Amino acid sequence: METRTAARAIILIAIGVALSPFTSIPIGIARINPTQHFVNVLAAVMLGPWWAAGAALITGILRNVLGTGTLLAFPGGMIGAFLAGGLYALTRNLYLGALGEVIGTGLLGAVVSALMVAPVFMGKPMALGVLIVAFSGSTIVGSILGILALKLLNRAGLVQLGSKH
Repeated sequence: METRTAARAIILIAIGVALSPFTSIPIGIARINPTQHFVNVLAAVMLGPWWAAGAALITGILRNVLGTGTLLAFPGGMIGAFLAGGLYALTRNLYLGALGEVIGTGLLGAVVSALMVAPVFMGKPMALGVLIVAFSGSTIVGSILGILALKLLNRAGLVQLGSKH
């Protein structure tokens, strides 16, 4: 089971990294990326909260190395992925899992980014309101795409929604 979970995580990381040059949008010192949130929702449902957060961490590292991400990718991606995975694990409700991604990234990730990561680690202040709007827009688009993809995967029999992994 762990081998299958790791393989799925690697595939999702690869999707997130491979698509990031095409979906990375600069906004001030941030680079929002709806693909990250799409992958986070998939990982949350398919892998659970810890694996989803780990996949977001590795994707963030690779995106930073490739120049398609910034340090803001870490709180935005990891908090959203973890909260999405946690809410899905607790409720087995796809929409609540996606809502966890939106709240975790759009609100909590934006707050951590604006108040800690941008000024402390990047040496550049970033307006909280700007990050909330940018992160929320990005995560809403990505989360909707993630829901649609999971419904297609469920219909194809590749993912079982509403059940244990």
